[in-house]
Amino acid sequence: MTQIHPSAVIHKDAQLADDVIIGPNCVIHSGVSIGAGTILDANVVINKNVSVGQKNHFFPNCVLGSMPQVLRLKSDSEIGRLVIGNGNVIREQSTIHPGINPGDRTTIGNDNFLMVGTHIGHDCTVEDNVVMSNLVQIGGHCKIETGAWFSGLAASHQFVTIGKWCYVAGLTGLNRDVPPFLTVSGHYPPTIRGVNKRGLNRAGLNEEQQERIFDAYKKLYRQDGTLHENAKALSMEEGLDDNVRAMIDAITKSSEHQYGRYLEKFRHS
Repeated sequence: MTQIHPSAVIHKDAQLADDVIIGPNCVIHSGVSIGAGTILDANVVINKNVSVGQKNHFFPNCVLGSMPQVLRLKSDSEIGRLVIGNGNVIREQSTIHPGINPGDRTTIGNDNFLMVGTHIGHDCTVEDNVVMSNLVQIGGHCKIETGAWFSGLAASHQFVTIGKWCYVAGLTGLNRDVPPFLTVSGHYPPTIRGVNKRGLNRAGLNEEQQERIFDAYKKLYRQDGTLHENAKALSMEEGLDDNVRAMIDAITKSSEHQYGRYLEKFRHS
C-alpha cells in the first residue's frame, strides 16, 4: 500500500506504484512515474518528466530533474528527461539534472550509491554499481561506466568518459578520459597511478584476467613511447582478451579529440 505523508504535494497525473513511500514535504511534479518499493524521505523534489524505477531510496533534500544549469535556458524552456533505474541509493542533498533538449536524457542505471551532496549534470550516463563519495561533482555529457568508484570531492569536466571499474582518488579534477580498470588522481592534468586491484576483484575477474590487465598497464604506461603509440603497438599483439581491448579502445577513442575527451566529438555547439 502506498504511504503518502499529508504534507506531500503530488501532481494529479504522477504515477506511483502501490508500495511507494512518500515522506513529509516532498514535491512530485507532472509526468513523474515511481516504481514499486521506492522510498522518498523528507523534502525530496522530483520535477516533471522523471522516471524512477523500483526499490530506490532518496534521502532528505534530494532534487531530481530540475532545470539544467545552462545560461541560455529560461524558466519556461522545454528540456529533456531524467531516467533512473532500480536499487539506487541517493543520499542527502544530491542533485541530478535531466537532458538539456527535448528528446535528450540523463540516465542513471542500477544499484548505484551516490553519497551526500553528489551532483550529476545534464545529459550524463551513469551505468551500474557506481559509487560516488561525498560532494562528487560531474559535469554535463559525461559517461560513468560500470563499477567506477569516486572518492570525496572529486570532480569531472564535461564530456569526460570514466572507464569501468576505475578508482578516482579524492580531490581529483578530471579533464580527460580515463581508461577502464585504472586508478587516477591529481588534476590538470590528472595522472594514471596504477591498476585498481580492488576494482578488478569487485568485477569478479579471475587471476589470469587480472594479470593480463596489469601486463597491459605496464606496456601502456611504464615504457618509452607516447600512450597512443604504445596502445597501437599493444593492439597488434595476438591473443588480447576483451578487457585489454577495452583499455586500448578507450585510449584510441580519447586520442581522436584534441582534449582527450572522446565525447567531445558529439558536441552540438
